Amino acid sequence: LQYMSGFGNEHVSEDPRCPGALPEGQNNPQVCPYGLYAEQLSGSAFTCPRPTNKRSWLYRILPSVCHKPFKPLEEGHLTHDWDEIEPDPNQLRWKPFEIPKAPQKKMDFVSGLHTLCGAGEPRGRNGIAVHIFVCNTSMIDRCLYNSDGDFLIVPQQGKLLITTEFGKMLVEPNEICVIQQGMRFSVEVFGETRGYILEVYGAHFELPDLGPIGANGLANPRDFLVPVAWYEDRQVPGGYTVISKYQGKLFAAQQDYSPYNVVAWHGNYTPYKYHLEKFMVINAVAFDHADPSIFTVLTAKTTRAGVALADFVIFPPRWGVANNTFRPPYYHRNCMSEFMGLIKGHYEAKEEGFQPGGGSLHSMMTPHGPDADCFEKASKAKLEPERVADGTMAFMFESSLSLAVTKWGLQTSNRLDKNYYKCWEPLKSHFNPKCK
Repeated sequence: LQYMSGFGNEHVSEDPRCPGALPEGQNNPQVCPYGLYAEQLSGSAFTCPRPTNKRSWLYRILPSVCHKPFKPLEEGHLTHDWDEIEPDPNQLRWKPFEIPKAPQKKMDFVSGLHTLCGAGEPRGRNGIAVHIFVCNTSMIDRCLYNSDGDFLIVPQQGKLLITTEFGKMLVEPNEICVIQQGMRFSVEVFGETRGYILEVYGAHFELPDLGPIGANGLANPRDFLVPVAWYEDRQVPGGYTVISKYQGKLFAAQQDYSPYNVVAWHGNYTPYKYHLEKFMVINAVAFDHADPSIFTVLTAKTTRAGVALADFVIFPPRWGVANNTFRPPYYHRNCMSEFMGLIKGHYEAKEEGFQPGGGSLHSMMTPHGPDADCFEKASKAKLEPERVADGTMAFMFESSLSLAVTKWGLQTSNRLDKNYYKCWEPLKSHFNPKCK
């Protein structure tokens, strides 16, 4: 697979089977090359300031309007009903989410979507949702597009071959991809597959501002990859299913051709992927901790300066060298909500219990921090330069919204670790008023 590099760039791409498919000098000629249809996909209001204006022009064999009417589709465990169960302010941790076996139950990416928690609602264009996906079969002659917002997809087990209107992307564990609002895509898998999704309503992901860090660092724009144009001119007599996630529910429409019939495109509104190993880590080299915001890969901003609707944060391999410092994450209460997942390895603050494919949620102002074993070891450790988090990759979805957990998350999934609170019970007082 081939890609173009750069975050938010104006890209131009045409399938090499049809050279010259892009119109020259204009977007919407009276007759497009090769008899194609011009179609604009807008990711922002027309009148947004230029730095935030998002749109791409697609040149396709048939326009996407050619389909039968949408009809409701069973959405399974996908929801944005945050009132279906009473709120739970406790520290929550989930064991790895179970992937069904194919002989027992075939499940593709769409049928394998399970909403874990969220806040806000898509009609008001302000909110987020955290989903878990588990699947064992590929999407065959059906695609999904999200009318509500953007999907940031974090595969944890198994690779995803994602076909989009813009081209194909292979996304493996330790990579992420973003499918922005309205973009049609299908997911092909190669066995039992699992991962996490951060969905945002009403904002797009962007690179965080660097401030005093300067011009370079964290996730560098050149490392984001965009697919190149690829089309199929394929009739589907049995019917191709186009699924729309609209106002939190699923709807399906039938058409008799593949939606991946885009021969050429240009614009700055695209799907993209990023490898987490490319992240340039910034860290403390004297004492204490810099705030974990220095590990932000992507952010979806609110209208309040410095306050995120959602941040995607990682905890990658790095050096720890701080002097006279308790090096693991400190004990904390936060005005943000923090959902953590683990792609591989062990998380430094909780080496037991927090497993790849599972997760944890520390809700707004709920205290959290290292377990007792981690505290005792780190308090007595010899302070010398050390590698931190080698062979691991933990991440966090952080939001300024107060997240509600779904009934599936608290009950139906049967993966909630009801003994999580016990990891702090062995913490003991070391207070000695005679010892300064």
